[in-house]
Amino acid sequence: MALQPLYTAVASVVSGREGHGETADGNVKVDFALPKEMGGPGKAGATNPEQLFALGYASCFGQALRVITGKEHVKVGEVKVTSHITIGKTDAGGFGLSGELRVHLPGVEAAQAEKLVEAAHQLCPYSNAIRGNVDVKLVVE
Repeated sequence: MALQPLYTAVASVVSGREGHGETADGNVKVDFALPKEMGGPGKAGATNPEQLFALGYASCFGQALRVITGKEHVKVGEVKVTSHITIGKTDAGGFGLSGELRVHLPGVEAAQAEKLVEAAHQLCPYSNAIRGNVDVKLVVE
């Protein structure tokens, strides 16, 4: 697949899940901590990669929905995407992710909303990047 670059985000993290990260432009600065559910301290004010991925995926998917509803000339209220990203152990002994996107499209009939969400899933770069590697469940609310 040939990619015509539009933008490259650059970020660095020191000390992995117990460290600090920031983007090259300084707009995002975060401290990381292992969640309590994974045996860590769950430090207040700290985040983890799954939370950041969930935010990025929800934002990106929401934009894909805006593009699709615009192309289809569908009037919709404020779209809300809630992303659930789960990390767990795989049968092979490593770790993997799964996801669920819960999408609220106010003013759109359920059948049409499902078609729009599926179209957005085909357009969204996050969906395309993980397709075939991460199970993603789409839920229209």
